[in-house]
Amino acid sequence: MLNTSENTLDPSDWPAFRLQGHQMLDDMLDYLEHLREQPVWQPMPQDVRNTFRQALDNTPLGLTEAHEVFMETILPYAAGNAHPGFMGWVHGGGTPVGMLAEMLAAGLNANLGGRDQAPVELERQLMQWVRTLFDFPETAGGLLVSGTSMANLIGVLVARTALLGTNVRRTGIAGSKQKLVAYTSASAHISIAGAMDIAGIGSDALRRIQANEHYQMDTTALAETVAADKKAGLTPFFIAATAGSADVGAIDPLAAIAELAEREKLWFHVDGAYGALAILAPDIAPRLQGIERADSIAFDFHKWGQVPYDAGFILVRDSAHQLDTFASPAAYLMRETRGLAAGSPWPCDLGPELSRSFRALKTWFTISVYGPEKLGQVISNTCALAQYLKRRIECDPHLELLAPVALNIVCFRYRCRDADRVNADIVIALQESGIAAPSTTTLQGRLAIRAAIVNHRTTERDIDALVDATLNFGEMAESNKPMSQAQEI
Repeated sequence: MLNTSENTLDPSDWPAFRLQGHQMLDDMLDYLEHLREQPVWQPMPQDVRNTFRQALDNTPLGLTEAHEVFMETILPYAAGNAHPGFMGWVHGGGTPVGMLAEMLAAGLNANLGGRDQAPVELERQLMQWVRTLFDFPETAGGLLVSGTSMANLIGVLVARTALLGTNVRRTGIAGSKQKLVAYTSASAHISIAGAMDIAGIGSDALRRIQANEHYQMDTTALAETVAADKKAGLTPFFIAATAGSADVGAIDPLAAIAELAEREKLWFHVDGAYGALAILAPDIAPRLQGIERADSIAFDFHKWGQVPYDAGFILVRDSAHQLDTFASPAAYLMRETRGLAAGSPWPCDLGPELSRSFRALKTWFTISVYGPEKLGQVISNTCALAQYLKRRIECDPHLELLAPVALNIVCFRYRCRDADRVNADIVIALQESGIAAPSTTTLQGRLAIRAAIVNHRTTERDIDALVDATLNFGEMAESNKPMSQAQEI
């Protein structure tokens, strides 16, 4: 008889494996506990980079050796978004609680495409929580996805099917005589255009409406564009408003857009990638007035919600539209009223993925352990820190604010000649110094240093470090001193 245990991937020495596992856990907890003692980011030496060019070797590494590779060549050279000084992009910082929950989920190894199982019920509970947060009706459905880019795509696909009917799934857009057009702000995220592309409607069918001085969609221009398209024989079907734009954190006038969408019978979608979760913060939530009228909302728990990557969410007012868009019965997916095949509809009926990870567990742990009130306080604090940064900029004649500070993103620059080049160099110097890691954007033709304050670990101390280092590097540039040899932390 074949001894199948020889072919298992389980450890042959469980006690030794357990000890190594404890060491790996301790190393990650040490990393998180001592983040401030480390650089935010550091360039990867070429010899380290070369280790990732090795050919596949049939000689296996031991677990201890593989862990050493991680500690020496991967952990020190990550993007650094767990660090309080990371302000480059809208990335959440994660939490130790979320990390442990992810370990539990990996150990369980559940596939959340469907079946009658507790992990699916947990995701349904999260959907109920989200539905309540946004004051959606009981008809609403939701789904955890990789991120808002996927959620925005689902929003476009559901809106398309709601308008054209389920036949569009067979015949495609070409089977309809209607030429669809959609609308979003000129400040909207690129994933809206990407969704139009992938959905087969085409990015040329997306009208990018001009923004006002606050980088919000101009609703007068929106109404005029919709009217012009209808007069031209086109079929407006979808408006994507933004709650927390990527560049400056602007929130479109959601209530006014909701009114227009209802009047024109258009699908009202909100890209709330990070801003939608401001609903948890009582002092900021009123700025989202109108979001409760959306037909669909896309957002990420892994941004302001601090859940480890990845954990996006799509909420749809009428889940029947989701089922119409994605449900695909097949013999191997036959449903029953009892047994493992019970519990229909399954998550795979609400989105494009059949194989799905247990993202719900780390999200549930984060909300349950910290509580929505605490998470709301974190969101409020990042916005307060943005206002603190704004005040520091306004009080220093060497610095210039380049956009209104609506939420937690601050765009500014060092005043000097050849400002675009100098400020681009300042950002690189900041990153390479390990002091802080902002990014850049371009606003009205001017390059800006962009600080996105998302991490729950960030304090005024980190804001001061960013400003002081910016002034230091700016002074070096004006004195023609090279910034290439960035100061150490």
